[in-house]
Amino acid sequence: MKFVLACYGTRGDIEPSVVVGRELLRRGHEVRMAVPPDLVGFAEEAGLAAVPYGLDTQAWLDVYRNFWTTFFSSFWRVQHLRRLWREMWASSDECWVQMNTTLTSLAEGADLVFAGQSYQEPAANVAEFYGIPLATLHHVPMRPNGQLVPILPPRLARSAMTAFDWLSWRLNKKAEDVQRRELGLPKATVPSPRRIADRGSLEIQAYDEAAFPGLAAEWAKWNGERPFVGALTMELTTDADDDVMSWAASGSSPICFGFGSMPVESPVDTVEMISTACTELGERGLVCAGWSDFSDVPCPDHIKVVGAVNYASVFSACRAVVHHGGSGTTAASLRAGVPTLILSMDVNQTMWGAQIKRLKVGTARRFSSTTQKSLVADLRRILTPDYACRARQIATQMTTPAESAGKAADLAEQFVSSRRVA
Repeated sequence: MKFVLACYGTRGDIEPSVVVGRELLRRGHEVRMAVPPDLVGFAEEAGLAAVPYGLDTQAWLDVYRNFWTTFFSSFWRVQHLRRLWREMWASSDECWVQMNTTLTSLAEGADLVFAGQSYQEPAANVAEFYGIPLATLHHVPMRPNGQLVPILPPRLARSAMTAFDWLSWRLNKKAEDVQRRELGLPKATVPSPRRIADRGSLEIQAYDEAAFPGLAAEWAKWNGERPFVGALTMELTTDADDDVMSWAASGSSPICFGFGSMPVESPVDTVEMISTACTELGERGLVCAGWSDFSDVPCPDHIKVVGAVNYASVFSACRAVVHHGGSGTTAASLRAGVPTLILSMDVNQTMWGAQIKRLKVGTARRFSSTTQKSLVADLRRILTPDYACRARQIATQMTTPAESAGKAADLAEQFVSSRRVA
């Protein structure tokens, strides 16, 4: 079979699709990937053929972070928000044009177009153009449901998500109309999520059912078209792992602070806040820098700063984990069975923070509103035995990365085979 996987975003957005692509390749299938230009090397290092798709991630990431930081902390700065909004959507429109050109060429003759969570719309249009089955990969439940926003009654939550789908469609409509016109497709009259569902597409949920209690029952009416497979992560080892594990074992279990691909505005201030909070609590701190530059930041003896690490092993050696709330990082902390504090920087991360609180395995707040005082209070709260006990219980309900990859690949193969029979 020939699989074309198109995904866009940061490394955390790309990794789930790379996991599936690598497993399909191992099974003997032809696999081609389309990823952001600055992540082509990442896909190729995993052994996959990849082509550039859209703009470099760094071309929009700072603007994206600044928009949501301003939105949550300084919403009254209307002119500033409008300028950031225009910048984001200008980049989005440019991405869409490039994606259509790339994917139209790449998908010809494919058995399945497999789209990551971001920019499913252009991939869905290309699949429709060729009459190819479509599978989508979701690392949060992005289709209307009553479980994602626990502070709202289920009916209101579903209505809000349906309204958001409509608003997103209207915001993207100009770019989508151009793409569909170029492909010779009729103008769309309903939002993309509805069209994707109406085509009977496979919508793989790349997170565990345990993370969203009640969602499986709510979606049972979709007859297996929204299956749960668990988080898809590569669990790559790094050169720093042995040193980090040795340091963790040399004293009391540390608190891990990770920021992934969401860069912090001031590494110096961040380390100072972490250091002071850990001193007050009598704890050690491990700072995983991710995409932020902590190279010139001075650190006291009880704080260790490293780059990339294997979360699967490092989180398990820690008392608690503090991170931005990315889907993959959240899954790693849930699998590790340790309490979690999410300091979110965007909407998806805020939603994962709400689920962490709902499961009572940790707490959350916005990174932009975090202070030394709030950090100490939040850590003191989650370092209690009750949170640790519940975190260990949830860990027993999580799938392993190997199981998740196998399930996702099985579903992709079976979906193509069923469509051939039909």
